[in-house]
Amino acid sequence: MLPARHRLRERADFTSVLRGPGGVRVGSRQLVVHARRSPARTDCPPRVGFVVSKAVGGAVVRNRTKRRLREIMRTHLGELPAGTDVVVRANPPAAQATFVELRAAVGGLLPRVLARLAPS
Repeated sequence: MLPARHRLRERADFTSVLRGPGGVRVGSRQLVVHARRSPARTDCPPRVGFVVSKAVGGAVVRNRTKRRLREIMRTHLGELPAGTDVVVRANPPAAQATFVELRAAVGGLLPRVLARLAPS
C-alpha cells in the first residue's frame, strides 16, 4: 500500500504534472512516466499518481494494473527526491504485462525521467 502522504489525488496536481511547466516525460510501449519538481514543495515528501484509462481494459484489468503499479512505485519511493510529483500512465499493452515486466519498465523509465528533471 502506498502511504497516504505519498499519493497524488487532486485533479489540479495531476494536471500540473502532466501539462505544467517544468514537467518531463519518458515512455515505453507499456508505460509513460511523467515527473515534475515543485520549488514550493521542496520540504514535502514525493507523491505518486496513476492514470489507467478504459483503453487498458475493463475494471478488473485496470484495478489489477493499478495495484501492481502502486506496489512497484512503493518500492521506488526512496529514489524520488523531496518535492517531486510522478504520474505513471499505463498504455493498453500494460494490461497483458506481468508484474515482473511492469517492474522492469518502471525500473528503466524512472531513472531516465528523474535525470531529465531540472535541478532545483
